[in-house]
Amino acid sequence: MRPRRPWVVGVSGASGTPFAAAVLRGLLDAGESVDLIVSRASRLTLLDETGISFRDAHWRDDLRTWLARGADGKPDTFTPDVSDVRHWPAGDLAAGPSSGSYPVRGMLIVPASTACVAGVALGLSKDLLQRAASVTLKERRRLVVAVRETPLGGQTLKHLVTLDEAGAVVLPASPGFYAGATHIQDLVDFVAGRVLDAAGVPHRLYRRWEGELGAVRGGPRTGPEPGPDSGAR
Repeated sequence: MRPRRPWVVGVSGASGTPFAAAVLRGLLDAGESVDLIVSRASRLTLLDETGISFRDAHWRDDLRTWLARGADGKPDTFTPDVSDVRHWPAGDLAAGPSSGSYPVRGMLIVPASTACVAGVALGLSKDLLQRAASVTLKERRRLVVAVRETPLGGQTLKHLVTLDEAGAVVLPASPGFYAGATHIQDLVDFVAGRVLDAAGVPHRLYRRWEGELGAVRGGPRTGPEPGPDSGAR
């Protein structure tokens, strides 16, 4: 049996919890292990955007409910398997991902708020999410920061340049329309797919550009249609 080497997924307080859900489903569908860190602020955002509470004592049930929900708010759209997810409370600075000796593949912050971006760029490590990101950078592992804010102020732009220079992939949560999106889930999955591309994780979340104008219009989707039996995609 191979040693477990998860992807750390950090969810900050920015709007965009469907992006995080799509990335988590994509990782699990690819057979990847996940260590999940949900910040305190993101729990408020999740409650506001979906009506779902994320509780430490019931995190697995709450996560399953969250990942089953489509981007349009419809429950039971997906049937995720969360058996290979480990949750670490954001206040646990002694958790596994707080140490460089803890084996992980890298870290994905989805979505990343401007406060989170600043904390990681400045090395504040005020909670486990920021500490795990700092560890990821110092260990020269892959860090993808899916910033979700508009417009971007000058100070945040400077922080993003700092992260880029430190080796992180700065990936704005900016959906593309060339893939033939017809549903809000398509736009969310496009961003999630680009995050997984940056991490080198295979997926079928969106149609890829093949150099032919108009090729996607009226053609079949690359991945399965969302539905109760579609799995975690």
